Amino acid sequence: MRCGRLGTALALVSLVTLVTSSLPLECVPGCHKREGGRGIQRDHVQGVCPVELSSVRPPASGGTYSERITVRVWMTAEDLRQEPRIEILSATGTMVLLPFRKRQTKSKNKRQEGETWVECSSRAGGSVWELVYKCLDAEAGTVTASYNAASRSCGVNYTVPDPVPDFDLSVNHSSKSIAVTVGAPGDKVKTRWCYRKHGKACVAEDSPPIEIDPSVSPFALLNLRYLLPCVCVQVYYTHPDARRHVKCPFRNESLPDVRDVLRSSKDTLYESGLKWSSPCSARELNVSASLCWRQHQHPCTPVPNSTLQKVEQNGDLMFNTAALDKHPQMCVQFSLQGSNNISCPFSRDMSSWEVSYGPGRHAVILYLTSSVPATFSAQLCVLTPRGCAPEGHVHAAAVESNSSGTAIRVPLHLLAEQPCVQVWQSDPALRGRRVLCPDYAHYRRGVYAVAAVVFAVVVSFLGVLIRRLTKSGASGWLCIQEPVLLVCSSEQSAHISAVCSLASILQGELRATVHMALWSQGSRTQAGPGVADLGPLPWLYGQWGAVRKAGGKVLIIWSPEATETYWKRSEERASVAEGEGAQPERSGTRAKVGEGGGRVGKHEKKVAGERVKSRGEKDRTQREPSAVIAPVFTAALACLEAVLQEGKGQGVALVYFQGLCHRRDIPKTFKGLPRYCLPQDFRGLIQELVGTRRQAGSGGPGGRRWPRLVSKALAAWLAHRLTRRLQALQGSPRRAEEL
Repeated sequence: MRCGRLGTALALVSLVTLVTSSLPLECVPGCHKREGGRGIQRDHVQGVCPVELSSVRPPASGGTYSERITVRVWMTAEDLRQEPRIEILSATGTMVLLPFRKRQTKSKNKRQEGETWVECSSRAGGSVWELVYKCLDAEAGTVTASYNAASRSCGVNYTVPDPVPDFDLSVNHSSKSIAVTVGAPGDKVKTRWCYRKHGKACVAEDSPPIEIDPSVSPFALLNLRYLLPCVCVQVYYTHPDARRHVKCPFRNESLPDVRDVLRSSKDTLYESGLKWSSPCSARELNVSASLCWRQHQHPCTPVPNSTLQKVEQNGDLMFNTAALDKHPQMCVQFSLQGSNNISCPFSRDMSSWEVSYGPGRHAVILYLTSSVPATFSAQLCVLTPRGCAPEGHVHAAAVESNSSGTAIRVPLHLLAEQPCVQVWQSDPALRGRRVLCPDYAHYRRGVYAVAAVVFAVVVSFLGVLIRRLTKSGASGWLCIQEPVLLVCSSEQSAHISAVCSLASILQGELRATVHMALWSQGSRTQAGPGVADLGPLPWLYGQWGAVRKAGGKVLIIWSPEATETYWKRSEERASVAEGEGAQPERSGTRAKVGEGGGRVGKHEKKVAGERVKSRGEKDRTQREPSAVIAPVFTAALACLEAVLQEGKGQGVALVYFQGLCHRRDIPKTFKGLPRYCLPQDFRGLIQELVGTRRQAGSGGPGGRRWPRLVSKALAAWLAHRLTRRLQALQGSPRRAEEL
């Protein structure tokens, strides 16, 4: 008998050794005798369950959050004899501990799966055994340890927490961003934004998480595409399935700008209605929908009394579109707190009727076609920011199925305001009104086109007429009949160019007979013998006398060189007079000029001499001295002084060009002669050249008023031509030499 008991005990010891040999030493359950049992006697007296659970945080393993639970059970000898059973339940599974004393010989070898035998040693003194198990790793959740024996059953619970990081938020509305700040230093965390629509679920489809390492920087910036009232921020630890700490900054406050709510929404058209969905729950948003008519040249015109009925479905809104005019230009305007978003979900094949318009006599004609029998109405209206305000009477017409001959005539009694026409199906009634705004300017384009053509023809005719009048000598309005003698006074190329330009206009445009030494240098010309035949002085004297006899004009073109020539001639005459016995004062010898007694100061002669010297040095390399200009001008001065002494200087005038000469360059001796500065005085010169003939042939003051006006206009036009020609020729010395 003793041998049998000994064999059974050895078998149990071997079994326990085999079960626990694969576990670490600290993870093997142990049962030892304790003196006093850490107050176990008091606990038994009070009836408290002799089970205790405690926990510590295990070393970080990179997995989910867990804690290491220590299970302690105290038992007396009587408890051990009742074969107690200790069950430990956690999220990872169930574990059963079966304590026994070494002397017990019951059938302990019938162990089931999940059960562990724990031998209670009695080597140490004491009256209470303590069973300790230190290797229960439990994840977040509840751990229950129960004690079951014949005399009593009890249990103890312990909750393993799932910690979440603490953080603060700061919202920047202008940049649509949220700054996240992690509170206390610790493990790494992740953060991202999300939209909370249903209950506590927070959807973050387009928000990749950002990792924050508090040891480096506790801050992170989340950039949002839309700033919505349901936006939230999640912060959680990096281990798998970590619990999220969620904060929603706008849950208890309103957004200053709700346009992002409409921008982030989308609408879907179904047979039953128009579904409006948003990342946020529609229950928290007061969104309304109404109809408007979109035109190309106008914004979407609101349709009065067209608010759509809505029903909430799973956080979205469903709007009723059963009895709407589903035209492509009939749109739906979603509104929220004064902000609007327009959607045009209908296609052309959804519309059951069409309308077009055309012009009528003080009316707009509407042409209607419909796929079903219906009655349509039309009315004038005036566009306003709130819609198209109706005006006048309502006009109606019934249209048969697939009929295209029905028309509605809408009289235009508000033509000054350019009204529009609104058309709608009144029976069976469809919600929505189409607004047609005729282009009234289009009706007047034909009249404008005709007026433009007539204006262009008139302007072209006047242009051609004026051009022909000027090219043909103005058909007699401006024509110089008397000859003109031009006397050049300078060999400078600019001066010669200007004189030739003036001669060309007088001869070509005004049909004048112009005599000029530069044009008569040949042996013989059409006007008679040339300068080469007679010589400069005889030619000039002959032309002077012939022009004066014919009642023509002698135009002496003055220049700074003419002034110098005049001074030299005056000094020579003064010297001759002094040599003949005259006794003028020494100080006044150079001051008296000519036979007319005009006086000039030394300063004026010095300025004229310096101007001639500078011009001569500039033009010396451009032109050789002429053998005609100087003697002809000297002879002209002699003739001029002679006619002034006789008091017959009416047919002589002095001309100088602006920029080439100045009025003060002309000696005071000739102050009684007409002076013309070209081109600004060209109109006066033309009137002077034409004036003798016109004044002689003019009738009454009223009969010649029109020709005088035409003459003034043509004279101004010729002055403009001379100005352009002078500007072109003054900078071209070679052109002057060719002339």
